[in-house]
Amino acid sequence: MALSGKRRLSYRLDLLPVIYPFHRRANNELSLGDLVYYGPSPEYYGIGEVVQKEEKICVVDFRGTGLLGIHKDELLSSYLIPIHKMNLTSVLKGR
Repeated sequence: MALSGKRRLSYRLDLLPVIYPFHRRANNELSLGDLVYYGPSPEYYGIGEVVQKEEKICVVDFRGTGLLGIHKDELLSSYLIPIHKMNLTSVLKGR
């Protein structure tokens, strides 16, 4: 899938810190309804809501917020970074 350089995102996802799954901050307890982003590539997946959780796997509804336009995906919870626990809401406010 080719990325379009003309697509403008509603959030400054490039300001979110890149966090890899082996980092200590990547081991977060997630709950249904948590807002999260995919640690290694926040701008590609965007910001999503945890809609289902089974042990270490979460189904996240990204609603097409990232450059790839992904709506739902299953990911290991160690790749997901909760926004509210890292106090990143100021990054997501308007420009």
